[in-house]
Amino acid sequence: MASPDVTKKLPVIEICVEGIDGLLAAERAGADRVELCASLVEGGITPSLGTVRLALELARIPFHVIVRPRGGDFLYSETEYRSMLADVAALRELGVAGVVVGCLTADGKIDEERMTGLVDVAGPLAVTCHRAFDMTRDPTEALEALIRCKVGRVLTSGQRDTAVEGADLLAALVKQAAGRIIIMGCGALDPQNIGAVRAKTGLTEMHFASLRDEASGMLYRNPHVGMGGDDLDREYRNTLTDEVLVATTIKAART
Repeated sequence: MASPDVTKKLPVIEICVEGIDGLLAAERAGADRVELCASLVEGGITPSLGTVRLALELARIPFHVIVRPRGGDFLYSETEYRSMLADVAALRELGVAGVVVGCLTADGKIDEERMTGLVDVAGPLAVTCHRAFDMTRDPTEALEALIRCKVGRVLTSGQRDTAVEGADLLAALVKQAAGRIIIMGCGALDPQNIGAVRAKTGLTEMHFASLRDEASGMLYRNPHVGMGGDDLDREYRNTLTDEVLVATTIKAART
């Protein structure tokens, strides 16, 4: 039966970060756990194994690694799925605490065959289903499917853009889960709303990013070239984990 770590003060707080600097900032701010990603501008994709190895050397709190081969939808080709299996196997060998995955069928259901395959390869690692869950057509059935797949937790905003909007479904999912799987709530959580969301839903785990943009330290800038898209300024703007905001939000969640 899934249950939160009772040695920690509830709610257990997981911070979504991009790279090792974000992980260390979240750790300093008091996070219990981190979801380690690359490219949060795409919603998070799999970080490099070099990043994971160094994170294991430096981190003092557990982190779960997202295994998502690309941005976009969660309907993967056979080769994409094989790469996910290979990534999970490599991460298990490295000794991370957990992995974060999600596969759907074309008709908006949990792909139970593929999710079970990922859980099997993960072995002793904690397995979280990410917000692919929020793209399912029937969240009640999707939750039961994840339980059948032996997934340990699901990250969800209650199928809305924010946890405030999705609070009714989050509360219903917590009730439905009944300790069989952990419901980890997310969705624009901040110091102003996190306490109310927790009170309304009964969530024991909560997840947020607390990001801020910071100007690049580059002195020379070429205004005529962009490495992707038409937002040329993006080349000279870095997205960082806001350590102060993380700490403030954690305090608000536990007050």
